[in-house]
Amino acid sequence: MKALVYHGTKDVRIDTVPDAKIEKPTDVVVRITTTNICGSDLHMYEGRTDVEKGKILGHENLGEVEAVGGAVVSVKVGDHVCLPFNIGCGFCANCERGLTGFCLTCALPGSAGAAYGFAGMGPYSGGQAEYLRVPYADFNCLQLPADAKAKESDYVMLSDIFPTGWHATVLAGMNPGDSVVIYGAGPVGLMAALSARIRGASKIMIVDRHPDRLQLAEQIGAISINDSKGDAVEQVLALTEGAGADCGCEAVGYQCHDHHGHEVPNLTMNNLVSSVKATGGIGVIGVFIPKDPGAVDALAKKGQIVLDFGKLWSKGQKIASGQANVKQYNRKLRDLIHAGIAKPSIIISHELPLDQAPAAYKNFDERTAGWTKVILKPTA
Repeated sequence: MKALVYHGTKDVRIDTVPDAKIEKPTDVVVRITTTNICGSDLHMYEGRTDVEKGKILGHENLGEVEAVGGAVVSVKVGDHVCLPFNIGCGFCANCERGLTGFCLTCALPGSAGAAYGFAGMGPYSGGQAEYLRVPYADFNCLQLPADAKAKESDYVMLSDIFPTGWHATVLAGMNPGDSVVIYGAGPVGLMAALSARIRGASKIMIVDRHPDRLQLAEQIGAISINDSKGDAVEQVLALTEGAGADCGCEAVGYQCHDHHGHEVPNLTMNNLVSSVKATGGIGVIGVFIPKDPGAVDALAKKGQIVLDFGKLWSKGQKIASGQANVKQYNRKLRDLIHAGIAKPSIIISHELPLDQAPAAYKNFDERTAGWTKVILKPTA
């Protein structure tokens, strides 16, 4: 089969690799019809992780079931399914509590959490390929309704970014009527804005400096704040009568930059402490990693940042963090899409065949104007 393979820093290629196959009776094989490039894929692409050469990338996957293992009960050949990016077993202590992003069975020894095609999250191949092996298929396959093909570009967002954006607002403790500030108008930040709107936020502010992304934020119903045209914290405070937002979401991660283009790993976190009101909550779903050898300073190389903890403590704020447990949300979000209430595909800028994936990675990584979300069609 054809697949997008990591060969080194900023070197991804379409290779011919062995077909995905059933390895255990609880597996299925899915013919991938849509797979996305995620912002977190760029960390690997840029050489900022320990992902091994030869890894098939891609953790945002949707397709049609092609083959079924002998122990699979509920999933059938021909089903249209969306796969959560985090792989869960369904029966470990964390999965039983709904914490499927921290599965103990599928993870590498001594860690928690597994995912398709991602650094440090198990031996699993990704879905930027023609076919994908899905472990524990009865648990991991989200079956889609009759409009699966018509709304495929919406349903594929259930694999990661829509539930992750929703999770950001949950971690932040957002309630109906709250104001929320979101740092980062990439795909996940935009999904956090969409989620905040659906969940009844009274005011949604989103901070970025890319005009195309900020324009999408406004289409979703957010107030755009361009931090290249003035201090972001001051703009948030001005929009909230000096009090700050009720809660905030971090959707940038450890490679955040200031308006001069310099990497400042603690920038968005400290801006959130200053932008969110006393006793407010902060939800962190931007990727931060334990070790970053490519970082700009000694602390960041060890996965550490200087946090304005005194200010956070004096304001009585709360921080919650971590990847989304996609299965906590994906069924309900699927139903919002089916009912026409949510249309996450609004952020898609490019729909391309798999063989154009290397060029797409380059453009997405360089933040080329107009490249907001790329979906790939491996079997088109």
